[in-house]
Amino acid sequence: MSRFLALLLLLTSNTLHAELRLTLFECGHLSFDDISAFGLSNEESSVRELFVPCYLIQHNEHLMVWDAGLPLTDVGRTDGNTRYEESFLDQLASMDISPADIDFVAFSHMHYDHVGAANAFSQATLLIQEAEAVAAFEHAEDNPVFRPELYVGLIDAKRRTLNGDHDVFGDGSVKIISAPGHTPGHQVLYLELSNFGPLILSGDLYHFEASRELRRTPVFNTDAEETLRSMDKVEALIESTGATFWIEHSQELAESLNLAPAFYD
Repeated sequence: MSRFLALLLLLTSNTLHAELRLTLFECGHLSFDDISAFGLSNEESSVRELFVPCYLIQHNEHLMVWDAGLPLTDVGRTDGNTRYEESFLDQLASMDISPADIDFVAFSHMHYDHVGAANAFSQATLLIQEAEAVAAFEHAEDNPVFRPELYVGLIDAKRRTLNGDHDVFGDGSVKIISAPGHTPGHQVLYLELSNFGPLILSGDLYHFEASRELRRTPVFNTDAEETLRSMDKVEALIESTGATFWIEHSQELAESLNLAPAFYD
């Protein structure tokens, strides 16, 4: 056997046998009396509570965080529209994982309920769309849902700037899919899990099941038409791959899933 063929077989074997695990964490809840800001009338959905998740992806020896929950200063709050019981960092620590162990960090977008623990991961490589980086780091004042103090620690972090879809580990198992519109550089995450099968994490492409059914966009999206195009792109990906689709903020979905330390593989 030639050295080239042997190397090709080795690389193929490593790709096929890459260990991929996804762990889901509860990183807060938000409740609303009025959901009209999400592009829905109060009669079109009875849902008033949004689940706020964090995710940990293990790919062989690498660890990646996707979305980082509500601000850590909200931990312990049960007042107003916010509830956050145990911080993401404490939940990771209970699994003997520290922020320094994280190799990559990526956020569906930089709204405050997705980057709450972002500063803790300043040693990781940030995977971010160029348009989102410009909006968050240079023009945050133009979007009131951005809170720069939550991610200021990432300004000088190692960064991989993206302009479109990105294969994180080069083997097709973890792909960032560009889906702008909610924010300038919004993205969703595609995972190719061996046992569970293909899975897409929605980010804020949709907040409610009704948002998806009725193709509604929040009034605070940066570009409604671009959001609709991203919806079409992601729905086509779901169709072509047969992927399961998780609306990240769905409380009903969250109640049916296994939380940390359980995992999906």
